[in-house]
Amino acid sequence: MNIFTTDRVAALLPRLRTFVAQEIIPLEAAYLHGSFRALEPQLEALRGRVKEMGLWTPHLPVADGGLELTLTEFGMVSEELGRSPLGHYVFNCQAPDIGNMELLHQFATPKQKHTFLEPLMRGEIRSCFAMTEPEFAGSNPVNMATTAVREGDEYVVNGHKWFTSSADGSAFAVTMAVTNPAEAPHKRASMIIVPTNTPGFQLVRNIKIMGDEGDSYASHAEVRFENCRVPASNLLGKEGAGFALAQHRLGPGRIHHCMRFIGICERALDLMCRYAVARELSPGKPLASKQIIQTWIAESRAEIDAARYMVLHTADGIDKNGAQAMKESISTIKFFVANVLQHVLDRAIQTHGALGITDDTVLAYWYRHERAARIYDGPDEVHKTVLARTILKQYGYDVQSA
Repeated sequence: MNIFTTDRVAALLPRLRTFVAQEIIPLEAAYLHGSFRALEPQLEALRGRVKEMGLWTPHLPVADGGLELTLTEFGMVSEELGRSPLGHYVFNCQAPDIGNMELLHQFATPKQKHTFLEPLMRGEIRSCFAMTEPEFAGSNPVNMATTAVREGDEYVVNGHKWFTSSADGSAFAVTMAVTNPAEAPHKRASMIIVPTNTPGFQLVRNIKIMGDEGDSYASHAEVRFENCRVPASNLLGKEGAGFALAQHRLGPGRIHHCMRFIGICERALDLMCRYAVARELSPGKPLASKQIIQTWIAESRAEIDAARYMVLHTADGIDKNGAQAMKESISTIKFFVANVLQHVLDRAIQTHGALGITDDTVLAYWYRHERAARIYDGPDEVHKTVLARTILKQYGYDVQSA
């Protein structure tokens, strides 16, 4: 329990932890040694049970089948689900779908909601988000070459994207494309919904992440748009509002990610402690008797607790005052928690020795895939610069004018 826990979420968390431990974690071995697609029938069965339990899409309003949790409450839910790489998917609150649901819920037209949002909320389809381009630095997202040219009642989309997560098997891509090239940099791009069965949409490959190509939902794709014609009614929001919409997506998204990171850390710490107690260096001398292991455990505990408080404090501020009021805190948690994640995973792997770098535990999987936590949603260096700039302004120094 912590100061941000409500009665509602206090009653919910034990149910989630039990379900994750008893129903989801036992499927991890099959996933780690097989494929996501092969596991989908079992995952779909679990998704059906989650619906029956009334826990489906907990981030959504009650009217849309959710639990109408605050961002702070959902953050605590995200931590519990983050204990397994399959957790969020089973509850239909996985990235990038959760971000796209929030976008469509806020900005989609009634027709767009009927066509794209409603089946997404029901879990009948998946989606992806196409923004990053291999030809440009992702740390400066205003630089992009993908275009959407208006021709009558259609947009013609041409471009090249990568790290379009979960494109493999998705039904549509929310695509960032330049529609207004003569405008200021942050008003040039728009978001357009491109169904993946549109002629000209090409999934080039699933990109290998440290040797792991992945498949289905668990993948990161390179895609091309070659004269993709979509109805002009597929424009999400207004022309030129792409970056403004992206900010609506990113603020809550960073809370989701950071609390998922903390769930990973808690599971890694649990695995580390269990192994340290059980593994004997010699008869009667477990790893846990070594002071360096004790130090790693203590440091991990302190860092996780500090990270959790920082994230929940930020989420609570967003709930009360909006994301803009907490923008520096959002930047702070992004780089701080991503680094805690890396430290805790590294200690857990080191404690497990050779076992830690195999797929006989989930640690190596997370180490491969979550190293990117310091890169996606803005690299650490960008967030640190944002924070330092704000602090230095209080001392009369403007970094931007220097």
